[in-house]
Amino acid sequence: MTTSRQFLRAHFKTRWNVGLSLFLFFFLAASACHAQNRDILCRDGVGEFSAEFFTGVTVHVGAGRNKELAARVCDASLSWVDQTLVLTSAASELDIDALGVDLGMGVPVVALQVKQSKTECCMGYEIYSLKQPPVLLRRISGGEFFGAADTDLDGRVEIWTDDAAVVDGFENLKLSDLDFAPPIVLRFARKRLLDVSSEFRPYFDQKISLERAKLDPRDLDDFKHSDGKLDPSAGLSPVTRSRLRSAKMKILEIVWSYLYSGREQDAWRSLQEMWPPSDVDRIRTALLNLRARGIRSQVDGALTVTHPGRRVSVKIFDGTVVVSQTPGVSPKDAKVALPIIPPRAILMEREPPLTAKDQQLAQIESTLKLVIDSAGKVRSVESVGNAEKVDEQLLRSTASWKFIPAFNVDQPVASQILLGVSLRR
Repeated sequence: MTTSRQFLRAHFKTRWNVGLSLFLFFFLAASACHAQNRDILCRDGVGEFSAEFFTGVTVHVGAGRNKELAARVCDASLSWVDQTLVLTSAASELDIDALGVDLGMGVPVVALQVKQSKTECCMGYEIYSLKQPPVLLRRISGGEFFGAADTDLDGRVEIWTDDAAVVDGFENLKLSDLDFAPPIVLRFARKRLLDVSSEFRPYFDQKISLERAKLDPRDLDDFKHSDGKLDPSAGLSPVTRSRLRSAKMKILEIVWSYLYSGREQDAWRSLQEMWPPSDVDRIRTALLNLRARGIRSQVDGALTVTHPGRRVSVKIFDGTVVVSQTPGVSPKDAKVALPIIPPRAILMEREPPLTAKDQQLAQIESTLKLVIDSAGKVRSVESVGNAEKVDEQLLRSTASWKFIPAFNVDQPVASQILLGVSLRR
């Protein structure tokens, strides 16, 4: 896979007048697997990041070395004082999902996504403390991706992933053929890793609605009168088998969306309505076994929510106004105490401009108002300035940007900032 990147220059426009250079990439790589569409910090030895956290631990991700030459693999390490801890080496893909974030384990951490080889379907998620000496706190495997975020801006950070590894090959279906693997939402509570997917049923309901809308009634009826297994020896024509196979995938995606969001009765009711009666018991057992041996087997418990509690909104620190001394009031030598340390970018990529209008917009400096949560993820974005020159592609790209979050008294916090972005030749 060949990669071409064009660089954009970005700078913060905040009350601290931060002189920090950031870079925004056009990522133009072709993708054979839909997982590769996600922004990754280092892929095949391309991409690098290094930052020292205030605890004195430096995080580094970049190309692996073959003697003095950079190799087409990625390495990650933590270093402090005169010591270095190699986290992983010779990986095909390496990404920092979160840095300096409190995932609910009581310490700031760095969370890495790691794919050792191109042939692997899925990522591993490795969480290391950033106190000296850093240690591995938790490892989770089997997701096609992992993403930490304070989803509801309530001060609790979730880890979003899916059960990709166990569904790859399930019922002879390839992961790449599916619209999605079963989503899973995790959260640490008192250092215990819990499955909290049931708290996010509206998200699952959207996926269920989309799959139901795609189901052709004739294909659904034909599938229900099949054997459910769609065995190649059943004598189905290639066209018929393709239609029934597509219907089968959509039904499975509907059922496991109910199942993984803690609604087993709805899952089995939907299965009963859409699956061949003679095969219902078999596939029900298979789905339960699937969930039991997936990521669910790596958690410490599951939370089943029937009546979601009250949501608590966190304070969003405003970094879009100027803080200064008051002439004639503030003491002459008084220093302004900054309430927060501003966010720093880990990775920002954008879609390539495809049309002439997109190319033109990409040349103009855009000013974005971003709300960045305490996990360093963009929760909202707004274009500031000329409403007729809004770069919609740029706005969409912010959904996958990653930052070291803002800090207030050594605690990661949500913040609102202005960010100027312009093309750099």
